[in-house]
Amino acid sequence: MRSPPVDLPVDELAGVVRREWRLGVGGLDYFPEGGGAYHWVTQATDGRLWFVTCDDLDTKPWLGTDRDAVFAGLRAAYGAAIGLRTAGADFVVAPAPTRSGEPTVRVDDRHALAVFPLVAGDPGRWGQAMAPDDRLRLLRLLVELHRSEPTLAAALPRRGLEVPGRQSLDTTLQSLDRPWDGGPLSEACRHLLAGHAEDIAGRLATLDRLASALDGRGSETVITHGEPHPGNLIRTHDGFALVDWDTVAAARPERDLWMLDDSTSEARAAYQHLSGRALDPLALDAHRLLWALTDVAAFTVRLRSPHQQNSDTEHALSVLRRTLRGQEPSPYG
Repeated sequence: MRSPPVDLPVDELAGVVRREWRLGVGGLDYFPEGGGAYHWVTQATDGRLWFVTCDDLDTKPWLGTDRDAVFAGLRAAYGAAIGLRTAGADFVVAPAPTRSGEPTVRVDDRHALAVFPLVAGDPGRWGQAMAPDDRLRLLRLLVELHRSEPTLAAALPRRGLEVPGRQSLDTTLQSLDRPWDGGPLSEACRHLLAGHAEDIAGRLATLDRLASALDGRGSETVITHGEPHPGNLIRTHDGFALVDWDTVAAARPERDLWMLDDSTSEARAAYQHLSGRALDPLALDAHRLLWALTDVAAFTVRLRSPHQQNSDTEHALSVLRRTLRGQEPSPYG
């Protein structure tokens, strides 16, 4: 989140870090990046730097339909990241377990806290172009992830082509003729969706057709990150580190690879050469469409619900506008 929370006392969060992780930390310095979570940087008394993340359980519908289910899903996802790291996947930036071995703890009904080692390096950003050598490095990283021990995948949810929050989006499209009063940007969101309602319905129908077609095709399930875009990559001296593992799930490999796919098909050929696994162009198209519709659903829910006008909600409206107009840049430029 670009704007700090107004209802989470930072001193209390620092106290949770000291108590649950036994880290001698002082204050927390806000880090204004990301979405769906608040972040701080802090230094322990031994000199180590830590990245403190407070996840908003109301912004992660892919993990569950209520806060308890989302927290359980978040706990499983972060636990899987720890398992991957322990199994030798050094590129995985996993949370540090608490003194009782938990990957995350709940601080109130809506929020959960996790602590990560701060990774030194250069973070990327969405839409950032990547040189061919770096694309190959990332493909190798994803191949390693997709070859992870199958027993780790067994504990993860299976992700298909379901749009998180689809029911809410369908309902919203039926209520565009009445004013929205959730917050200062609700009406702007409603008017925007009203102008694209037929297109959204068409995209949803297309996704349903693609999902139906893919149901009849066999596909190997692998561990996927879900969002391996530049904004979740940190360039370090040892290569790329991959952050934000709340989206980890068992799925088709195309769930990760669509982001690197382009009109030249070079990424597909390179992935097949490295992994021995061919990618399905239909599945790549489906996951690309799923990403756009997931953004539409998530930002619509956010802007229709009670909110303040700040950098985060303005960003949500801007991305929603670009997505609906087909102007959102591809992940890797």
